[in-house]
Amino acid sequence: MVFDTIVAPITATGGAVGIVRLSGPESWGIAAEAFSNFPEEPESHRAYRGTFENGDDGLLLLFEEGKSFTGEESAELHIHGSSVSMTTLVEELVAIGARLARPGEFTERAFLNGRLDLSQAEAVNDTVRAATRKQLASANASRIGALTEEISPIETAIISQLAGIEASVDFSEEIGDIDPAIAIAALTDCRAKLDAMIHRGHHGRLVREGVRIAIIGPPNAGKSSLLNAFLGMQRAIVTPVAGTTRDYVEESCEIAGLQCILIDTAGLRDSEDLVESIGIQRSRAQASSADLIWYIVDSMVGLTDNDRAEIDEFEAPVWLIRNKIDLLEEDADEMGSPQIFHVSATTSVGLDSLSHAVAGLAADVSGAIPNRRHTLHLENAFTSLGFALEGFEVEHPTDLVVTHLRVALFELGLITGSTASQDLLDRIFADFCIGK
Repeated sequence: MVFDTIVAPITATGGAVGIVRLSGPESWGIAAEAFSNFPEEPESHRAYRGTFENGDDGLLLLFEEGKSFTGEESAELHIHGSSVSMTTLVEELVAIGARLARPGEFTERAFLNGRLDLSQAEAVNDTVRAATRKQLASANASRIGALTEEISPIETAIISQLAGIEASVDFSEEIGDIDPAIAIAALTDCRAKLDAMIHRGHHGRLVREGVRIAIIGPPNAGKSSLLNAFLGMQRAIVTPVAGTTRDYVEESCEIAGLQCILIDTAGLRDSEDLVESIGIQRSRAQASSADLIWYIVDSMVGLTDNDRAEIDEFEAPVWLIRNKIDLLEEDADEMGSPQIFHVSATTSVGLDSLSHAVAGLAADVSGAIPNRRHTLHLENAFTSLGFALEGFEVEHPTDLVVTHLRVALFELGLITGSTASQDLLDRIFADFCIGK
């Protein structure tokens, strides 16, 4: 496959150093026109110092075909990172003959040139967007091919059964019929592996996308103070006046390696104030879409019948958080729940145990985590193998069993990219930023 030569900054502007990448068959030739010290006998993986066409100076790194990120002849131009320096250099390279790269086009070319499979290519975007240590660890695992390493043996097993079925049909007199027991055992094992990956994908969603935590409770229980304590800043207004929070406040932070979206809400109570009433309605709406609810009560007041009634209405898991324990002399009776935390938002007492519990939400998730798209295709493959197994057990026609096995392979190929259409690739890489 022959491509033209593309160019784009691969670092954000405004830093001390910026990098512009050329990729394509004319990369070295275009770089030679834009760089004052281009060598007469250029070598791959060598850095050369000189001045660029826009007047800035820096380094030129050359990569020969087959040894670059994209797999193509490439050049990386390292200059000062100001917006004007990088913009003018890109303009000069376009004037010489390069084309401005589309979003994700460098990574797309790496996929098309066989440097990455599709799951690895997607993990490049995940790495760039990682906001927490767990997200980065998952992206790193996928980027080095951990997801593909799990899928590949499953594909091999399915192909083996397909080959056995087709051989038994074409050469039935020589090799006889396929042994259904062997096929059933192999496909059952494949389904078990897919089921484990699907399970990890569902649980790993909290790692990939973050945990939405709605901070709910009566007025003056300390909801805003708890938000501020985890953010390390005075994001929400805190006063002794009941009903201070009129609308929800949403902020993202990292808790124990997990990205968490904390949503401070208006205190739940009956109110004749129109604005506060709207805020309370929005609080309940946020609770309905949350992954977890922290229900905050004042330890000196305790859990009321109204609190219990509110908690019974929630669908998401509820953790009871008794705040202001620094002001409490004796423990009071509590709701019979294992998820009860005693904290002080003002002194930070108990916040470590709450953070540790949050970490436990994804304690069993490690390695490469299938994203929503991957999980959907894994589920489809799991279903197709189920149909194939049913076919073996009730002796369906061989061509029907073969169809189910081929569908399972197709679905797995949509994860690795072996069966991906151009339309799918366009949708995936359009989500990347320019320069990746």
